[in-house]
Amino acid sequence: MKQRLLYPMLTVAAAAALAADPYAALRERMVRDHIEERGIRNPALLAAMRSVPRHLFVPEDVREAAYNDHPLPIGRGQTISQPYIVAYMTELLDPKPTHKALEIGTGSGYQAAVLSPLVKDVYTVEIVPELARRSAALLKQLGYHNVHVREADGYKGWPEEAPFDRILVTAAPPSVPQALIEQLKPGGRLVAPVGATPFTQELVVIDKGADGKIKRRRDLPVRFVPMVPK
Repeated sequence: MKQRLLYPMLTVAAAAALAADPYAALRERMVRDHIEERGIRNPALLAAMRSVPRHLFVPEDVREAAYNDHPLPIGRGQTISQPYIVAYMTELLDPKPTHKALEIGTGSGYQAAVLSPLVKDVYTVEIVPELARRSAALLKQLGYHNVHVREADGYKGWPEEAPFDRILVTAAPPSVPQALIEQLKPGGRLVAPVGATPFTQELVVIDKGADGKIKRRRDLPVRFVPMVPK
C-alpha cells in the first residue's frame, strides 16, 4: 500500500513555505520531548504531528508558544489543547485510512488537521460561527481537502453523514450525547472528555460492537472547556 501524502493537494508555493518553515525545529522537539517521550508510538500519528503547522492554528500573539506542551487561547473562550493530549486522544481513537471520522468541537482546526492524513474523511462540527468560518478557511488554504467543517450544535452530531467509524469529542459534555452514540457505526469507537465541571472530567472510550452493544471504559483525568448546546 502506498503511503498517503500528508498534504494531498497542497500547492507548490505552500509546500515550499512548509519546507522553509522556521518552526520545523520547534515542532520536531515538541514531538520528541512531549509526545514520543511520553509513550505515543503510532508512526502515522507522529508523522502528522511533525507536519501540521500548529503555529498557524493559534493567534499571532501566542504563536511563539505554539509548540509548548500546554493549551493556548484561540478566542471566544475556547482553547487549543496541549500537543500531548491531542496525540494521546488521537492514538486512543485508533484511526485507520479507510475511516470516516466525526469531530465535535472544531475550535482552531488543529485536531482536524492532525486527523486528516490518518483517515479517509473528517467531518467536524463547531458551534461558534467565527471559529467555524476561520477554521474552514485555514484548513482549505493549507490543503486539507478531506476535512469538512459545519457550523452546528455538536450535541446533534452530523446525522446526514452518519454513521461514522470514529467520533472524537474535544469539549466536555456532562455525559456522552445519545445522538453521537447512535451515529457511531457498529465496530466503531468514540473518545470524549466527560464531566459536569473541569475538576470531574475524564476521558471516556466507547466501543460499539458489531452487534450494537456498547462497552465503556474510563481513561485519564482531563480538563476541557465545556461542550455547550446551540
